[in-house]
Amino acid sequence: MPASPSTARAINDRLALRLLQREGPLTAGQLKQLTGLSRPTVADLVERLSDAGLIEVVGEAGDQRRGPNARLYGIVADRAHLAALDVRTEGVTVIVADLIGRELTRASVPIADGTGTGPAVEQAVTLVERTVKEAGADRLHTMAIGAPGLIDPATGELRDSIGLPAWHRRLAAALGERLTPRVLVENETNLAALAEQRDGAARDRDTFVLLWLGVGTGAAVVLDGRLRRGASGGTGEIGFLPVPGTTTIPSATDCEGGFHSLGGAAAVAALAAAHGITADPTGREPHSATLVRTAVARTAASGSSADGAAAWADRAAASVNGLSASSDGPGSSARATDPYARFLDALADRLAIGAASVVAVLDPGCVVLGGEVGQAGGEALAARVEARLTAMSPMPTEVRPSGLGGAAVLRGALLMAREAAQDDLFPPAAR
Repeated sequence: MPASPSTARAINDRLALRLLQREGPLTAGQLKQLTGLSRPTVADLVERLSDAGLIEVVGEAGDQRRGPNARLYGIVADRAHLAALDVRTEGVTVIVADLIGRELTRASVPIADGTGTGPAVEQAVTLVERTVKEAGADRLHTMAIGAPGLIDPATGELRDSIGLPAWHRRLAAALGERLTPRVLVENETNLAALAEQRDGAARDRDTFVLLWLGVGTGAAVVLDGRLRRGASGGTGEIGFLPVPGTTTIPSATDCEGGFHSLGGAAAVAALAAAHGITADPTGREPHSATLVRTAVARTAASGSSADGAAAWADRAAASVNGLSASSDGPGSSARATDPYARFLDALADRLAIGAASVVAVLDPGCVVLGGEVGQAGGEALAARVEARLTAMSPMPTEVRPSGLGGAAVLRGALLMAREAAQDDLFPPAAR
């Protein structure tokens, strides 16, 4: 059944708006070329969207003669304002942006351990209110919050999680009451995966797993272009994954003894200390990331490189006879005297255990090492983990370092807020 004229107009309008969102300002001629619509149809939709206050003339195309055909149309950026929050156990960072996602201002506030729930919520809400005012926004249309923990798929709310501050669960409601925007809450690792797929290491992948390596550990699963959250919102809670190499097993209330005990920030710092690796804290990233970044730089300077899959498989086999899979074996003479390379090898051994479990179940074809530690490890750490996966798993898996690191959470939250706002403001017929 063909669409009615009004439905067809709404579909065309929405298509044009999505192109302007993705490509930036375009002329009517460029819209005609990209949409495949006739010149009169494009002229009508440009007039309709301009009258609705959704698009405006923002300049002229340099390769066009002056006049109507040279006009560049863009989305009216200040039609709505958005906020994106990255909520960590130690503080909050907020970005305020316009409708096209252009950052207007950002700010952070630390929240000390032991701060009461009420004072912590007040600090965070005050930060957002002040940042919105500094951005010149009258009000917020949509706010997206990235937070650690499980998001209830039925309510969209942060579930009560052991080890997370109580103020995390109170914050969304308080922001909704004081600033009255639409408030969306999503797991921080899921948001990071959305950002990596849109702007980072997974731009060319419809199926991949993001292994989050920051203060804690987590995973996000994207299959056939869709983020998968699970029946209870717990897909990717890899910190609870029972793994060899720990002294206990995790419980329903504590991930100690799970993969978190191998890949979390404290575990990475302890592993570095065991190899004699030190670095001055920077304050800009978790100290575990600074340690990994230092090891990568020193290893590159010394000329030590990652083993290939065959060499690592030989070393792993040697460990059956009581040798360390991170020390002796083919091609290990240089790294035997290089504590930085041995630290990266040992860390890759640990990360491969968690990654191999995910690969065995999902066969994603690509694992992104995300978070601050994944970004700090770069290609040096990714190559080591990939070599181990190649030796451990029959499923071919590419391992890539994060393109965004810890910034991916804020970027993902902003993408979610922008998508939700545009769904509300753009013509509805093509949803």
